[in-house]
Amino acid sequence: MALDLREVSFVVDLDTGKLLLARFVSVRARTEQLAEGLSDADASVQAMPDASPTKWHLAHTTWFFEAFVLREGAAGYAPFDSRYHYLFNSYYEAEGPRLARHLRGLLTRPSLEKVMEYRSCVTEAIRTHFTGLPSHLLELIELGCHHEEQHQELLQTDIVNLFGSNPLLPAWHPEEPGASVSSEPSELRWVAGRCGAVEIGHDGAGFAFDCETPRHTTWLAPHALASRLVTNAEWRAFIDAGGYQNADLWLSDGWAWAKENLIEAPLYWRRGVDGDWSGQFGPRGTSALVGHAPVRHVSYYEADAFARWAGARLPTEAEWETAGSHLHPLTGGFPGPSEPGIPEANAPYAFLQQMYGELWQWTASAYLPYPGFRPAAGAVGEYNGKFMSGQFVLRGGSCATPRGHVRASYRNFFYPHQRWQFTGVRLAKDL
Repeated sequence: MALDLREVSFVVDLDTGKLLLARFVSVRARTEQLAEGLSDADASVQAMPDASPTKWHLAHTTWFFEAFVLREGAAGYAPFDSRYHYLFNSYYEAEGPRLARHLRGLLTRPSLEKVMEYRSCVTEAIRTHFTGLPSHLLELIELGCHHEEQHQELLQTDIVNLFGSNPLLPAWHPEEPGASVSSEPSELRWVAGRCGAVEIGHDGAGFAFDCETPRHTTWLAPHALASRLVTNAEWRAFIDAGGYQNADLWLSDGWAWAKENLIEAPLYWRRGVDGDWSGQFGPRGTSALVGHAPVRHVSYYEADAFARWAGARLPTEAEWETAGSHLHPLTGGFPGPSEPGIPEANAPYAFLQQMYGELWQWTASAYLPYPGFRPAAGAVGEYNGKFMSGQFVLRGGSCATPRGHVRASYRNFFYPHQRWQFTGVRLAKDL
């Protein structure tokens, strides 16, 4: 089944085909690098229904290129294993039946070694047929690279969730990822944002997902954003003040979720022998809880309750994007070396810290279509549009987001109870 891309804004300059192929190879290699050191068992287990095994991420991102590029663009190409279409389709109804998400952890076969063989086969087939691919399939390779980068982050958070569920609390990659921690706490200040009519959404330059479009005008009331993210010490004060026991601070659904699931602190916080919250689990294993580090792994429900306790609120996505557009999206704690020559932001936005590449920041905005949004026809139209119900927008990227993946208009989205991603909190207030 060919994909109809007439309504998709994924544009590839064919003169940069060599750069696209190099990017494809680099993205594929990075995914495999993330899986290094994992046993077949590590890569097969699923700790909860929301997460997926590493092996499944490795195979699904390969299936995407096989199903949407090679099937149409590679004459004579035979699927590596026709049964994989059922195993590794994620949610594309147009592609037929698939294994239920919560059953992915049952796939002890194919082995990790076989999945890596599958990856090598598909990667080589793309390289072999690349020069003969029509432009719409090159556009799908560009989309597939961004799609795989999303799964690189999910692979990391899913492994952290798996290892954090293991009583041994094993370390994974001691050197990555982790939100940056300054040597000294930063004073919180309020940075006034623009008010009145503003434009948000992708401006048409370079790649964007369809949910970032169309660019449109919205209205901002006088407001200010906190200059930095909420810290562990501030969150501990919320706990000590009875924040998790005070129903007045919580949305009704959030209060029910917290009580049903016995939520009393951010995910992965650990008590010491004295019963105090003093440790935190992460990719590097268990470490001391650093007071001035940004609090992470909190749900929308928790973020909203904290903001109410602090006498503030969460920013809207329009407020966040309007401020974030004045900062370079390559700044922050993204993995990998930083790029030289990133321009400095002008005042007052220069006072905004940790906007990009630290933690995904919950906004008060529901994940809904922008005015005039239309999903594309065919399977690619299922990528974002059908999930615009019951979820909230997060902005900014995290320490597990590939460098260069996000931009000011980038919209991530999760359900309000979910917190296994690298999520944090930036406060806002009305002026």
